[in-house]
Amino acid sequence: MLNRRHLRVKVLQALYAYHQTGGGDIKIQEENLLQSIDKVFEMYIWMLSLISEVVNYADTDATERSNKHIKTAEDLKPNLKILSNRFITSLAENKEYLAALKKYKVEWSFEPELTKTLFIILKNSPEYAEYLAMTGDTIQTDKDIIKFIFKKVILKSPLAEQVFEDKFIFWPVDKDVLQALIAKTFKNFAFDEPAKNKLAEVTGNWEEDREFIVDLYEKNIRHDKEYQQMIGEKTQNWEPERIAMMDTLLMKMAITEFINFTSVPVKVTINEYLEISKEFSTPKSNSFLNGILDKILIELKEQKKINKIGRGLIE
Repeated sequence: MLNRRHLRVKVLQALYAYHQTGGGDIKIQEENLLQSIDKVFEMYIWMLSLISEVVNYADTDATERSNKHIKTAEDLKPNLKILSNRFITSLAENKEYLAALKKYKVEWSFEPELTKTLFIILKNSPEYAEYLAMTGDTIQTDKDIIKFIFKKVILKSPLAEQVFEDKFIFWPVDKDVLQALIAKTFKNFAFDEPAKNKLAEVTGNWEEDREFIVDLYEKNIRHDKEYQQMIGEKTQNWEPERIAMMDTLLMKMAITEFINFTSVPVKVTINEYLEISKEFSTPKSNSFLNGILDKILIELKEQKKINKIGRGLIE
């Protein structure tokens, strides 16, 4: 699921888009931010659907084999055990999943070769043969083969990678979140009774997380000039054009949290943005941000502008 670091990255992306387009309507950009969160859930539903499509292609494959001119014994009597896989049958009855399929208009006819290609990889794997030969199946053994399809067939497929990258602009960033959501789904689907099995939630507490990202986004824009001045005073020895835009945005976001988010510890804020900078900015950004934020933090403390609620939240 999306943790606070992922949510900070979503705000960073929204702020980058806002400044790149020269500002514009804040509310429209805010709506785009919230939609970017929904896109993660949509991507999750598309992936669950693809897993289901790969499994159900066993039926199509069996039909094609029965129409062959020269048939083997396996062609005449294919093992279709996977069609009764508990994870897949439970997913097919899940009301939230079915509603999401309809909402996002999920269907794979635009990429007809993908499902077939993935199923052939599955069919030729020793793991699939072992699954078909297994007796005494349980919900756990059924989930094991689905995990294999997801991790070793779909995620290893260059074609599947390209399809998701084309469809979801932030696929390279959100891929790790997707894997966490699928892993949570495997954990949630622990019952033989379908009604007890629940989809993963995109965040731990959407009501709180929504407030967090909206506040972080809006306060960052509202105090943009003020925070830019703080940064400018501490970077006088640097030519402005040499400071990466991403570094500036990360520093403004950190300052926003220092001043406006009373329950977020200062150390957490600094560590989070230093980690984000490793992925989204330059190799030297980490030490640069650390040095500038330390100077700004000292000044903010002297001005008594940091008011954290709870012991140990400042140091």
